[in-house]
Amino acid sequence: MTRKILIVDDDQKTRLLLKTYLEKNQYEVKLSHNGESFLNEFSSQVDQLSLVILDVMLPDTDGFALCKIVRQRSNVPIIMLTASSDETDRIVGLELGADDYMAKPYSPRELLARIKAILRRYAAEAPAVANRYYRFVGFTMDLVERKVVDNNGVQVALTGLDYELLKYFVEHPGEVLDRNVLSEQTRGRDVGPLDRTLDVQISRLRLLLKDDSKQFALIKTVRGAGYVFSADVSVASV
Repeated sequence: MTRKILIVDDDQKTRLLLKTYLEKNQYEVKLSHNGESFLNEFSSQVDQLSLVILDVMLPDTDGFALCKIVRQRSNVPIIMLTASSDETDRIVGLELGADDYMAKPYSPRELLARIKAILRRYAAEAPAVANRYYRFVGFTMDLVERKVVDNNGVQVALTGLDYELLKYFVEHPGEVLDRNVLSEQTRGRDVGPLDRTLDVQISRLRLLLKDDSKQFALIKTVRGAGYVFSADVSVASV
């Protein structure tokens, strides 16, 4: 099945270059030149999309606003493109639910690698039924349906990146997990010494899980070592 990608970028040359390159690699590509056209395309094709790519700077809005709207309507993977050298753009995008970001200028080849990595995570095969459910402090993670619900049965709005990070934590409770290990498992690459991406993602995950350190400190920071998932985790088939 051909994967469909929706791209919004106000630079025509960039749009056409990406379309040509990605279609050569067996993706179906839809293009938008501003926020309005993107939202029209997104609304009409939301159930068919495998991934969206959002440029931060657009003539009628910005990629952050679009990211927020997309995330309210869908869990489709999001990659954000930013021309700014300031890491603030990247942090804001991740906090809003983007799965990855790339700074301009970038190579189409690297973007393709990021796309493949994200889609591999989303297409991961269902685990054995014996290990289907992980339960911790009132939450249940379903590895077959790739979702998490709280003790009231309400689904937690996790992105694919949120899900993969939490999954790795619940599979290794009580272990101190190095930052590079976590980044490699969720993004397929190490973090640099000044890269705050993982910290932002963990802060977002804490917020989604209502992880108040004054109450139970679900994800603890181990200074100079990494992070540890402190909850008791049980595994079940039903």
